[in-house]
Amino acid sequence: MFATRASRRRGVAFALLIAASLLLLGLSRTPPMRELERGLGFAFAPIQGAISGLTRGVTSVFDAIAEIDRLRRDNQQLQARSDALEVENRRLAEIRVQNEQLTRLLEVRSSLDYETVAAEVIGRQVSQYERMVTLDKGTDHGIAEGDVVVAGGAALVGQVVEAGANYSRILLISDTRSTVIGLVEASRATGEVRGQLGGALVMANIPSTDEVAIDDTVVTAGIDLGNGIRSPFPKGLVVGRVVDVQRDPNAVVQAAFVLPAAPLDKLEYLLVITDYEGGLPIVPPSDDPGAGPGASPTFTIAPDEGPIVLPSPTSEEAP
Repeated sequence: MFATRASRRRGVAFALLIAASLLLLGLSRTPPMRELERGLGFAFAPIQGAISGLTRGVTSVFDAIAEIDRLRRDNQQLQARSDALEVENRRLAEIRVQNEQLTRLLEVRSSLDYETVAAEVIGRQVSQYERMVTLDKGTDHGIAEGDVVVAGGAALVGQVVEAGANYSRILLISDTRSTVIGLVEASRATGEVRGQLGGALVMANIPSTDEVAIDDTVVTAGIDLGNGIRSPFPKGLVVGRVVDVQRDPNAVVQAAFVLPAAPLDKLEYLLVITDYEGGLPIVPPSDDPGAGPGASPTFTIAPDEGPIVLPSPTSEEAP
């Protein structure tokens, strides 16, 4: 019985819904209902516009976030490429500088009449007491103590004072212990070029009667300081340029300040002259009047290019 009543109620409700739908369908075509629809549509238009704008805004926000993420990835890729290109440019610039320095050394090597060994600077000892550099080659490559060291442009750098199997230490001409006999190319004036703890070298003991001018070039003279010791430096290596001259009218000598030709604080690649026989005593021949039994040999200056002459035994010493 209860099931029958429930079925009746559902049937009645369904019939009422169908009737209401038909009634509304009929009424929707009437002018009042059309006016009501237009009124409701006009009233809800701002709300619909706001909802539509909100939807578009939300969509734009998500699109913008996606675009920002894509741009961030693109920017990271571009930055990585830019960093790689910068590293490559620095490497190429370093290679170019090295090539220029090595090319200058090759030009010097071809212009010298001596055997040379190219070496790289691997250490610097610069203090208020000394000016030295260390090279990456030593006795295994034929380098020995006393060898002369030059840079590009045949610029004098210094002299080897210590040599190991795979290293050598160079006393720079700017060290206070260094002395080089210099020659002013223009006037042929000579003087002692000494190192000092500053930017320029001092060329001292220049005869006051010799002309020395600013910008004059100073080269190695290739002569000794006396006592028959041959010059430790070949003739004609560039020492530097005169930047100042000090004259005293009452003095018999004058002095000049010389700016080194080689960048002594920025040396990277150098040439070591391995077969120059400098700093050796030149023994007089046997017919020297002062030579004889028990006599001490006297030493004379010989040209840098000349051979070393050994003494011949005297008549009493000969077998």
